[in-house]
Amino acid sequence: MLIAARLLIPRMRGSRQTSLNLFCILWLPLLLKAASSSRFLHGNDPPPSSLPSGLYKGHTCIGCVLVVSVIEQLAQWHNSTVKAAMERLCSYIPEKLQGFCYVLAELYGPHIAELIDREMNADVVCHSLKLCKQDPGQPLCHLYSPPKVGLSTAIRKARRIMKISKDLKNFMGFSSVCAFPLLANLCEKIKYVLRNKLPFEDFDGDKFSTFPTLRGYHWRGRDCDDRNSTVYPGRRPDNWDEERDSNCNGIWGVDPKDGIPYEKKFCKGADSQGVVLLGDSAGAHFHIPPEWMTVSQMSAKSFANLPVAFTNELDWPQFSEITGFLNSTIGGWTDSLYLRLRSRNRCNHRDLQNISKNGGSSGNLLRLIKSLARNQLLDNPAIVIYATIGNDVCNGNNDTLASMTTPKEMLSNVMQALQYLDTRLPNGSHVILTGLVDGRFLWDNLHDRYHPLGQLNRDITYSQLYSFLDCLQVSPCRGWMTPNETLRNLTSERALQLSNVLKEIARSEKFANFDIFYMDFPLRQTAEKWRRMGGEPWQLIEPVDGFHPSQIAAALGTSITWQKALQEWPQVLGKENPFNDEIEAIFKDQGGH
Repeated sequence: MLIAARLLIPRMRGSRQTSLNLFCILWLPLLLKAASSSRFLHGNDPPPSSLPSGLYKGHTCIGCVLVVSVIEQLAQWHNSTVKAAMERLCSYIPEKLQGFCYVLAELYGPHIAELIDREMNADVVCHSLKLCKQDPGQPLCHLYSPPKVGLSTAIRKARRIMKISKDLKNFMGFSSVCAFPLLANLCEKIKYVLRNKLPFEDFDGDKFSTFPTLRGYHWRGRDCDDRNSTVYPGRRPDNWDEERDSNCNGIWGVDPKDGIPYEKKFCKGADSQGVVLLGDSAGAHFHIPPEWMTVSQMSAKSFANLPVAFTNELDWPQFSEITGFLNSTIGGWTDSLYLRLRSRNRCNHRDLQNISKNGGSSGNLLRLIKSLARNQLLDNPAIVIYATIGNDVCNGNNDTLASMTTPKEMLSNVMQALQYLDTRLPNGSHVILTGLVDGRFLWDNLHDRYHPLGQLNRDITYSQLYSFLDCLQVSPCRGWMTPNETLRNLTSERALQLSNVLKEIARSEKFANFDIFYMDFPLRQTAEKWRRMGGEPWQLIEPVDGFHPSQIAAALGTSITWQKALQEWPQVLGKENPFNDEIEAIFKDQGGH
């Protein structure tokens, strides 16, 4: 829903490999987020043959500036040396990464410390390390206000200092974090799931897993027998599940009182159905914890969730608006379409699929959709939410308007997706097309507020962050994350045009196996509801990337979508199961999630 530090991932037409300095492993999740991202497809472009092993240089620059800023602020907050601050940061991150971190702090801390001690800010340090590079004819990009002597002069001075260090030259020569044995295996796993969008650990090949991350059951309902491809969430029960739980909803066996299988007694004619999201980073629920870069809140506990975040691509689908099922640990609360459908009919337990990706658009969704797990003959119907709410107008290109999806392209892309769904979804399914967001909300509510990285010294606003990303040509959405009001309005105008395409498809097109509906993205209603609850609009936006919807926005959006469906399309939600209490009494939590 509102779209990305990907901080760090724009939709790009070409891919380029750049190197990763080993020092940046200190901010590993942010950097590998960019490192593992392939170029985002536009229209019907073929998929890339391989993923880049390094980083786009803009992302490398961002990663370096973030790392150096945090180290400098840790030293300030704890009144310590820069070297001690590096060691403190190392003590915070998970144990498996601490060895690298301490070695780096010991070898290279003095060099970084010398630059910082000479009052050279993170921009100067990273340009000096050549992790931020200036293209010919382009300005020097910076997040902070330039030094009094000027950014160019400060960089030249810092580079003279750097020349005396042979160790530092060697340090700058390391090529890729994935080259190190400790991380090589994990990198390969992440590349696999990024390439295929399927669970890395799936022994029976049914596209469901018993492992949570790496596109496992945080993304799709948990498999209850990963050695049997005929057992998975969402299928119609095999022989009414007299002897085994073939659909993983936790309801199986025979009632000894009357000899009737529980699945038949409780679920026959209950309109059982799953929920599927086809979406982008908003649907995947992209989130970078603000405590990772807010030194006043930073501790070992702050980074305890780093492995989960890292292996989930910095997405949190388990808390998301459509498929969330766990209580949120990232603020706010969890409310989702899946949880409400499950509460309405407990036979729907575990029947969820979050088929989303960071950078998802109507064009590249045509490949992503192939990872859908649904058998027309064997499985229950599904409610499919189609929600690519920003990337068709969002890009970081200089010619951002020319790079946006056109209405004609949108029509072609969405129709191809729907035609594919008609060959995969069981009869009786439903598809809801969600319109694009009006991203002017971002600038209007954030531009003059301080970013988490700027809260300690009140020196970085979101306007500065947006300009920095724009200068590096890695802005996730140049059209909305800009002081140019005309450009913001033109971007929203195109978004409305594309939403109207979706609306017209829902009005005029018919399909054999599902009916189709349209709803506007409920940003205005969400903001109004949050105001009535005493909240502020800026709290609906992710604080670190300044782009995606927050956990609060996701939960509020669920309630609005649910109420619309109840009032206008009650047939989509199915009827309430009168046996819910009996199911709970006999099967408790139905095996959990």
